[in-house]
Amino acid sequence: MRITVIEDNVGLAHGIAHCFVDQGHAVNMLHDGQAGLDFLLQEETDIIVLDINLPTIDGLTLLQRLRASKIMTPVILLTARGEVSDRVRGLDAGADDYLVKPFEMDELDARIRAISRRKSKVEGERFEFGELTYDKSTRQLFAHDQNIPLPRRELAVFECLFDRQNTLVTKSQLADFVYGVGADVDEKVVEVYVSRLRKKLADFNVMIRSARGLGYTMDLPK
Repeated sequence: MRITVIEDNVGLAHGIAHCFVDQGHAVNMLHDGQAGLDFLLQEETDIIVLDINLPTIDGLTLLQRLRASKIMTPVILLTARGEVSDRVRGLDAGADDYLVKPFEMDELDARIRAISRRKSKVEGERFEFGELTYDKSTRQLFAHDQNIPLPRRELAVFECLFDRQNTLVTKSQLADFVYGVGADVDEKVVEVYVSRLRKKLADFNVMIRSARGLGYTMDLPK
Protein backbone atom coordinates (compact mmCIF):
# COMPACT_ATOMS: atom_id res chain seq x y z
CA MET A 1 0.00 0.00 0.00
CA ARG A 2 1.16 3.53 -0.79
CA ILE A 3 0.70 6.03 2.04
CA THR A 4 1.37 9.75 1.65
CA VAL A 5 2.09 11.70 4.84
CA ILE A 6 1.83 15.50 4.70
CA GLU A 7 2.94 16.80 8.09
CA ASP A 8 5.19 19.78 8.88
CA ASN A 9 6.41 18.26 12.16
CA VAL A 10 9.36 16.42 10.63
CA GLY A 11 9.89 14.21 13.68
CA LEU A 12 6.26 13.08 13.71
CA ALA A 13 6.27 12.52 9.95
CA HIS A 14 9.35 10.32 10.22
CA GLY A 15 7.77 8.42 13.12
CA ILE A 16 4.66 7.68 11.06
CA ALA A 17 6.77 6.72 8.05
CA HIS A 18 8.94 4.38 10.12
CA CYS A 19 5.84 2.61 11.45
CA PHE A 20 4.43 1.88 8.01
CA VAL A 21 7.67 1.25 6.15
CA ASP A 22 8.40 -1.38 8.81
CA GLN A 23 5.16 -3.09 7.76
CA GLY A 24 6.23 -3.14 4.12
CA HIS A 25 4.26 -0.12 2.89
CA ALA A 26 5.69 2.65 0.73
CA VAL A 27 5.55 6.08 2.37
CA ASN A 28 5.87 9.47 0.67
CA MET A 29 6.62 12.35 3.05
CA LEU A 30 5.99 16.03 2.43
CA HIS A 31 6.09 18.91 4.90
CA ASP A 32 4.40 21.75 3.02
CA GLY A 33 0.79 22.18 1.90
CA GLN A 34 1.47 23.42 -1.62
CA ALA A 35 4.14 20.80 -2.20
CA GLY A 36 1.73 18.15 -0.96
CA LEU A 37 -1.03 19.32 -3.28
CA ASP A 38 1.30 19.44 -6.28
CA PHE A 39 2.48 15.92 -5.49
CA LEU A 40 -1.03 14.47 -5.09
CA LEU A 41 -2.25 16.04 -8.33
CA GLN A 42 0.47 14.12 -10.18
CA GLU A 43 1.13 10.93 -8.23
CA GLU A 44 -1.13 8.05 -7.20
CA THR A 45 -1.44 7.00 -3.58
CA ASP A 46 -3.76 4.73 -1.59
CA ILE A 47 -4.23 6.72 1.63
CA ILE A 48 -3.33 10.27 2.69
CA VAL A 49 -2.42 11.22 6.25
CA LEU A 50 -2.86 14.99 6.30
CA ASP A 51 -2.09 17.56 8.99
CA ILE A 52 -4.42 20.57 9.13
CA ASN A 53 -1.82 23.17 10.18
CA LEU A 54 0.58 23.31 7.23
CA PRO A 55 2.71 26.09 5.74
CA THR A 56 1.74 27.77 2.42
CA ILE A 57 -1.77 26.24 2.34
CA ASP A 58 -3.55 24.53 5.21
CA GLY A 59 -4.73 20.94 5.18
CA LEU A 60 -8.44 21.75 4.82
CA THR A 61 -7.79 23.91 1.75
CA LEU A 62 -5.57 21.19 0.32
CA LEU A 63 -8.31 18.62 0.89
CA GLN A 64 -10.99 20.80 -0.69
CA ARG A 65 -8.84 21.30 -3.80
CA LEU A 66 -8.23 17.56 -4.06
CA ARG A 67 -11.95 16.82 -3.95
CA ALA A 68 -12.64 19.62 -6.44
CA SER A 69 -10.15 17.87 -8.77
CA LYS A 70 -12.15 14.62 -8.37
CA ILE A 71 -9.35 12.95 -6.40
CA MET A 72 -11.23 10.78 -3.90
CA THR A 73 -8.27 9.07 -2.21
CA PRO A 74 -9.12 8.35 1.46
CA VAL A 75 -7.81 11.01 3.87
CA ILE A 76 -7.13 10.88 7.60
CA LEU A 77 -6.77 14.36 9.08
CA LEU A 78 -4.31 15.03 11.91
CA THR A 79 -4.72 18.07 14.10
CA ALA A 80 -4.15 19.44 17.55
CA ARG A 81 -7.63 20.92 17.45
CA GLY A 82 -10.10 18.81 19.40
CA GLU A 83 -13.27 20.90 19.13
CA VAL A 84 -16.32 19.26 17.56
CA SER A 85 -16.70 22.16 15.10
CA ASP A 86 -13.20 21.54 13.73
CA ARG A 87 -13.88 17.83 13.30
CA VAL A 88 -17.11 18.65 11.46
CA ARG A 89 -15.31 21.10 9.15
CA GLY A 90 -12.74 18.43 8.33
CA LEU A 91 -15.33 15.77 7.57
CA ASP A 92 -17.42 18.21 5.53
CA ALA A 93 -14.32 19.06 3.50
CA GLY A 94 -14.11 15.41 2.44
CA ALA A 95 -12.00 13.67 5.09
CA ASP A 96 -12.68 10.00 5.80
CA ASP A 97 -11.46 10.06 9.39
CA TYR A 98 -10.03 12.41 11.98
CA LEU A 99 -7.33 11.92 14.62
CA VAL A 100 -6.49 14.46 17.34
CA LYS A 101 -2.87 14.91 18.44
CA PRO A 102 -1.27 13.48 20.45
CA PHE A 103 -2.27 9.99 19.37
CA GLU A 104 -0.91 6.48 19.63
CA MET A 105 0.61 5.05 16.46
CA ASP A 106 -1.41 1.88 16.97
CA GLU A 107 -4.62 3.91 16.66
CA LEU A 108 -3.50 5.49 13.38
CA ASP A 109 -2.52 2.04 12.15
CA ALA A 110 -5.96 0.66 13.07
CA ARG A 111 -7.77 3.51 11.34
CA ILE A 112 -5.74 3.04 8.17
CA ARG A 113 -6.55 -0.68 8.20
CA ALA A 114 -10.24 0.11 8.64
CA ILE A 115 -10.24 2.54 5.72
CA SER A 116 -8.36 0.01 3.61
CA ARG A 117 -10.99 -2.65 4.38
CA ARG A 118 -13.83 -0.30 3.47
CA LYS A 119 -12.10 0.65 0.25
CA SER A 120 -11.55 -3.01 -0.66
CA LYS A 121 -15.23 -3.83 -0.10
CA VAL A 122 -16.24 -1.05 -2.46
CA GLU A 123 -13.74 -2.04 -5.13
CA GLY A 124 -14.07 -5.80 -4.63
CA GLU A 125 -11.72 -7.72 -2.38
CA ARG A 126 -10.41 -10.61 -4.47
CA PHE A 127 -8.83 -10.47 -7.89
CA GLU A 128 -7.85 -13.41 -10.07
CA PHE A 129 -4.87 -13.56 -12.38
CA GLY A 130 -4.22 -16.93 -14.00
CA GLU A 131 -3.87 -19.46 -11.19
CA LEU A 132 -3.44 -16.71 -8.59
CA THR A 133 -6.00 -14.96 -6.42
CA TYR A 134 -5.03 -11.77 -4.58
CA ASP A 135 -7.02 -10.48 -1.61
CA LYS A 136 -6.31 -6.76 -1.35
CA SER A 137 -8.02 -6.33 2.01
CA THR A 138 -5.74 -8.83 3.74
CA ARG A 139 -2.77 -8.49 1.34
CA GLN A 140 -2.71 -12.27 0.89
CA LEU A 141 -1.87 -14.20 -2.26
CA PHE A 142 -3.39 -17.60 -3.01
CA ALA A 143 -3.02 -20.32 -5.62
CA HIS A 144 -5.65 -23.08 -5.67
CA ASP A 145 -6.84 -21.89 -2.22
CA GLN A 146 -3.36 -22.31 -0.77
CA ASN A 147 -1.69 -19.25 0.71
CA ILE A 148 1.59 -18.16 -0.88
CA PRO A 149 3.58 -16.38 1.85
CA LEU A 150 5.65 -13.48 0.55
CA PRO A 151 8.08 -11.30 2.52
CA ARG A 152 6.79 -7.74 2.75
CA ARG A 153 9.10 -6.25 0.11
CA GLU A 154 8.35 -8.99 -2.40
CA LEU A 155 4.66 -8.51 -1.67
CA ALA A 156 4.98 -4.79 -2.42
CA VAL A 157 6.72 -5.58 -5.72
CA PHE A 158 3.92 -8.03 -6.53
CA GLU A 159 1.27 -5.39 -5.76
CA CYS A 160 2.95 -2.86 -8.01
CA LEU A 161 3.23 -5.27 -10.94
CA PHE A 162 -0.23 -6.73 -10.29
CA ASP A 163 -1.87 -3.29 -10.40
CA ARG A 164 -0.18 -2.72 -13.77
CA GLN A 165 -0.68 -6.11 -15.42
CA ASN A 166 0.64 -6.37 -18.99
CA THR A 167 2.20 -2.90 -18.61
CA LEU A 168 5.89 -2.07 -18.48
CA VAL A 169 6.95 -0.92 -14.99
CA THR A 170 10.36 0.72 -14.67
CA LYS A 171 12.78 -0.05 -11.85
CA SER A 172 12.41 3.50 -10.56
CA GLN A 173 8.62 3.11 -10.46
CA LEU A 174 9.02 -0.11 -8.49
CA ALA A 175 11.45 1.56 -6.08
CA ASP A 176 9.04 4.46 -5.56
CA PHE A 177 6.15 2.05 -4.93
CA VAL A 178 8.07 -0.13 -2.48
CA TYR A 179 9.98 2.57 -0.57
CA GLY A 180 8.21 5.86 -1.33
CA VAL A 181 8.95 8.56 -3.89
CA GLY A 182 12.43 10.03 -3.52
CA ALA A 183 13.82 7.27 -1.29
CA ASP A 184 17.53 6.66 -1.77
CA VAL A 185 17.39 3.05 -2.98
CA ASP A 186 19.80 1.22 -5.24
CA GLU A 187 17.85 -0.24 -8.16
CA LYS A 188 19.87 -3.46 -7.76
CA VAL A 189 17.87 -4.08 -4.59
CA VAL A 190 14.70 -4.01 -6.69
CA GLU A 191 16.28 -6.49 -9.10
CA VAL A 192 16.83 -8.93 -6.22
CA TYR A 193 13.20 -8.73 -5.08
CA VAL A 194 11.94 -9.17 -8.64
CA SER A 195 14.20 -12.19 -9.16
CA ARG A 196 12.94 -13.89 -6.00
CA LEU A 197 9.32 -13.14 -6.83
CA ARG A 198 9.71 -14.35 -10.41
CA LYS A 199 10.87 -17.79 -9.22
CA LYS A 200 7.89 -18.15 -6.88
CA LEU A 201 5.28 -17.10 -9.42
CA ALA A 202 6.69 -19.24 -12.23
CA ASP A 203 5.25 -22.31 -10.49
CA PHE A 204 1.78 -20.88 -11.11
CA ASN A 205 2.27 -19.85 -14.75
CA VAL A 206 2.60 -16.14 -14.00
CA MET A 207 5.51 -14.52 -15.78
CA ILE A 208 7.61 -11.49 -14.87
CA ARG A 209 9.37 -10.50 -18.07
CA SER A 210 12.39 -8.24 -18.21
CA ALA A 211 12.82 -5.49 -20.79
CA ARG A 212 16.56 -4.86 -20.71
CA GLY A 213 17.33 -1.37 -19.50
CA LEU A 214 13.63 -0.52 -19.19
CA GLY A 215 11.85 -2.54 -16.50
CA TYR A 216 9.43 -5.44 -16.00
CA THR A 217 6.04 -6.68 -17.10
CA MET A 218 3.87 -9.23 -15.30
CA ASP A 219 1.62 -11.29 -17.54
CA LEU A 220 0.38 -14.79 -18.35
CA PRO A 221 2.06 -17.17 -20.83
CA LYS A 222 0.62 -16.87 -24.32
